[in-house]
Order: sequence, then structure tokens, then C-alpha cells
Amino acid sequence: MPAQVISGKILSKEMREKMANEVLEYQSKGYRLPHLVVILVGDNPASKSYVSGKEKACMEIGIKSTIIRLEESTTEEEVLALVNKINLDDDIDGLLVQLPLPKHISEDKVINTISIDKDVDGFHPLNVAKLHLGEECLKPCTPKGIITMLKSANIEISGKEAVVVGRSNIVGKPVAQLLLDNNATVTICHSRTKDLKEVCRRADILVAAIGKPRFITSDMIKEGAVVIDVGVNRLENGKLCGDVCYDDMLDIASYITPVPGGVGPMTITTLLENTLEIYKAKVIK
Repeated sequence: MPAQVISGKILSKEMREKMANEVLEYQSKGYRLPHLVVILVGDNPASKSYVSGKEKACMEIGIKSTIIRLEESTTEEEVLALVNKINLDDDIDGLLVQLPLPKHISEDKVINTISIDKDVDGFHPLNVAKLHLGEECLKPCTPKGIITMLKSANIEISGKEAVVVGRSNIVGKPVAQLLLDNNATVTICHSRTKDLKEVCRRADILVAAIGKPRFITSDMIKEGAVVIDVGVNRLENGKLCGDVCYDDMLDIASYITPVPGGVGPMTITTLLENTLEIYKAKVIK
């Protein structure tokens, strides 16, 4: 039986419709709109595209979106002052500073300055600490979206062996923690892992998040594995592909996410979900 495709595009559409109805309901009761602010420094084309996608998604569900565009030459002090100003504004629920930042601005300093209560990306060290301590916190969007996808497909996580290929702070480590929180037995693989193929072949759930096009081949997964592809890579012909050899997996995996249309749409949808979560905790009594 061919693998069932977990479509992030379809799931996102369902989630956004539900959130849009929630926002309408709050508005009808006299509450203000949820408000997300995004700071974009410089002219990075990929960042501009991501920010545009976030703005469009906010409009779709009724979240007020403010994009603050700053010149590449903006100083670190100016960015930090702006972040502090937004932290104090009670009418702003979520704040996101689009990464990467120009080299003269410390990403760590900026992330550390964002209020943990407005940290929709879940990148602040205190939110990261709370995640690993199993405390209530704002969770990073891509890992949280992956768990939502698994649960939407009624995939059992508890007791399963999960292998995460990639150890980034944005995806690899937090998704491993969330899988662990859902009672999976988790292995994190990286560039120094010995016998990577054999480790991957043990996985009931394999998460590929290394940013190498078609790195995970069909001989690296076992029959019936669930394959979650986080990678977004552009080939020489301009086409997008994931970290997984997608077509070769279809007759082996039980479930698989496509690229594009898989994890990607869920990342932005989870950002909206986090914004709404902050808003409800603060405004809806």
C-alpha cells in the first residue's frame, strides 16, 4: 500500500478556518483583534518572502499584522530599543524578529530582549528552558507543527522509536524534546553519528531536518516508517525538494510529508496559533 501523504496545506487550511471563526467570535463580543508585530531588518529576499507570507496568513484569519521594515544600516541599539518599546505595548500580543539579522546585530541579544510572553517563535532562552523542563511555554513553530501533523493523522507516538536527523536549536533539538514529551524513545543524529543508515532504519518515526537535498534515501528507512521531511532545498532546475528522496519512499513508508506543502505551511499556521494563544491568555477572560 502506498504511503499516506500528510498534507500540511490541507491541515493548515482547516486550522486557519477554525482560528478565523474564533477571532470573529471574539470581535463580535467587543474584544480587540489579536496583534502580531514582525520586525524585518534589511533586504534579504528570502526573509522578505517569509514576512510577506506571514502578513498574508494574518489577514486570512483576522489577526492584525504590523510589519516594521528597517534599513540594513539600523544599529543594534536601535533594534533593541524598538523591541523594548513593543514589549511594553499591551495592545501587541506577539513579536517576531525575522532572522537572519545583518551581521552587525547580535541575534542572541535581540532574541533575549523579546518578552517571553510575546515570543511567538519560542526562541527566548527562558521558553527553551521551560520546554525542556516540561513546563507550560510558547513552543517553537516548526516542531509544534510537526507534532500537530502526527496527531492529525492519528499516528501513535507513545512507545515508538523516533529518530531526528539534525540537531539545530530551531528544529532538531526541540522536536526531539516534544517527541520525548509524547513518550517516544528518541535518538538525535548528526554529522558525527556512526552507522547513520542503521540508526535511521530503526525509526518508527523519522524526522529529517538537515537541509541537504534528498539526503535520506529509501535504504535508510524501514518498511512502514513515518517520514517527516522538514527540509526545503532548491535544486539547480529551480524546483523545491526536501531532505528525503520522496518518490522512492512512497512504497516503503506508511505516512510521509511532501515538499512543498508539508511541514512548511504548518510553521506559519502554528505561528498564528501561538499568537492567538497569547491573545486569549491576556485578553479573553
